[in-house]
Amino acid sequence: MILQGNQRGGGANLAQHLLKEENDHVHVHDLRGFVSSDLPGAFKEAYAASRATKAKQFLFSLSLNPPPSENVPTEVFEETITRVEHALGLAKQPRAIVFHEKDGRRHAHAVWSRIDAKEGKAVQLSFTKRKLVDLSRELFLEHGWRMPKGLMRSELRDPRNFTLAQWQQAQRQVRDPREIKQALQECWAASDTRAAFSNALHERGFLLAKGDRRGFVAVDFLGEVYSIAKWTNQKARDVRKKLGDANDLCSVEEAKAQWIDQHQERLAELRTQHTEKIRARFEMLAEKKRAMTTRHGAERQAQKVKQEEQNRAALIKCQAHFRRGLLGLFDRISGKRKRLEQEAEALAYAQAKTQQAERDELIYRQLADKRQLLARSERLLSFTRAQRRMLAQEFKDATEKPKDKEPTRPRRGRSPRPGR
Repeated sequence: MILQGNQRGGGANLAQHLLKEENDHVHVHDLRGFVSSDLPGAFKEAYAASRATKAKQFLFSLSLNPPPSENVPTEVFEETITRVEHALGLAKQPRAIVFHEKDGRRHAHAVWSRIDAKEGKAVQLSFTKRKLVDLSRELFLEHGWRMPKGLMRSELRDPRNFTLAQWQQAQRQVRDPREIKQALQECWAASDTRAAFSNALHERGFLLAKGDRRGFVAVDFLGEVYSIAKWTNQKARDVRKKLGDANDLCSVEEAKAQWIDQHQERLAELRTQHTEKIRARFEMLAEKKRAMTTRHGAERQAQKVKQEEQNRAALIKCQAHFRRGLLGLFDRISGKRKRLEQEAEALAYAQAKTQQAERDELIYRQLADKRQLLARSERLLSFTRAQRRMLAQEFKDATEKPKDKEPTRPRRGRSPRPGR
């Protein structure tokens, strides 16, 4: 569990931050040592107490972040907070605990008032960062969680705290020379005129152009140049006889420029289609998330009402055991009432623990639902990035292709050996 704490003022802003609605669920779990029953009022009390001192940073705020994939019971959060306040000397100070849930992740915030009312001064806090790191390391070891590298050795800590995978540049797939040769030969065999040959080449991803030395050439969408005579196994005079004069054709550079223009138009269409499709899918996931959050809130409210009814029924049943009047006075004198009160307290404590376990179980189940939805969003985001990289790389390959690079002509009569 990563523990991060700091001294601060601004109680009103902190309360607003802790209660903000951008989280899926916010729960004020505990308010100790404050007269007020709400978070803004509690922090106002702490600020009022600080006015009698010189302390400007009258609060100590702590965030408790367990591993995202772990279901951590509420008791573990409470025990951790207790260990923190004992380590920092805040055990007797007023305290607030707030739980946040967002995107399948549950974490907690604890805030203490640093003002000691009896002493009339702020509690001195020293080496808080070191103490929190030590305690955080102990928690990972105690619970068997996978420890971040930054906790193992400080020199391995990522100063950027960057969790996304680094972008890897996509490499274009190399075309098989045998497939290229077969395509050019098929276009040659199926065409009787230059116009027919040019159209057949264009359908297969080539443009007919005038070469610098070889007369007729084909330029593919990657900017590669292929000699028609060599790649179709024809003599140069037969090519000229069938295709005529090459001077009225575009040059290799002009053909490459045409491919680039066509790529730009096509890429613009693909990007538009891709953006609209991805936007619709993200909107669908966002709607599912909103509906899930609403449903989860209703489930928690229903559980809260049910547990309150259980507590009222238990209280009525407990009160029925206490007799009144002279019999009640006799029970007090004999010590029977005290024993009944102790039994009632034990039953209430056991029921509170059971209800907390039920609340945790419901939270775990809802977190699992949120994590599944989050995994879908992450897969969609990864797919979106891959598609964008592919389109960007395709355009880069077309615009940055080395000029006038003649591919190696495949050898006749012998297939390449495996592994070569």
